[in-house]
Amino acid sequence: MGSETILVVEDEMGVRELACRILRDRGYKVIGAADGNEALRLAREHEGEIHLVVTDVIMPGMSGNELVAQLKSDRPQIEALYISGYTDKAIVHHGILDSGVAFLQKPFTVEGLAHKVREVIDLQI
Repeated sequence: MGSETILVVEDEMGVRELACRILRDRGYKVIGAADGNEALRLAREHEGEIHLVVTDVIMPGMSGNELVAQLKSDRPQIEALYISGYTDKAIVHHGILDSGVAFLQKPFTVEGLAHKVREVIDLQI
């Protein structure tokens, strides 16, 4: 169970709603956004700490990498968990993400998402 605040950024509404519900059911405060621009706006409007951004790697308009870089300029402590339907090897091989970043492949299980989120947040402590 968690109490931290998580920003979930996913352009597929069903995936975003599922991820938000899974995390809320585990006690997290969740902010959902459909794309990078909405995520940046919501992050600016949120007065408290945002501990983690869970973002799709490839989205229209702004990649997950670009989003995280912009979020970190205002919130350097924020951690990131990238999600994608592509494998982590394919994404790293094509230069989309650096190796060693926190990654979860879609489709993910309820427990898979919950475990990976907790693991990434615990790295902050």
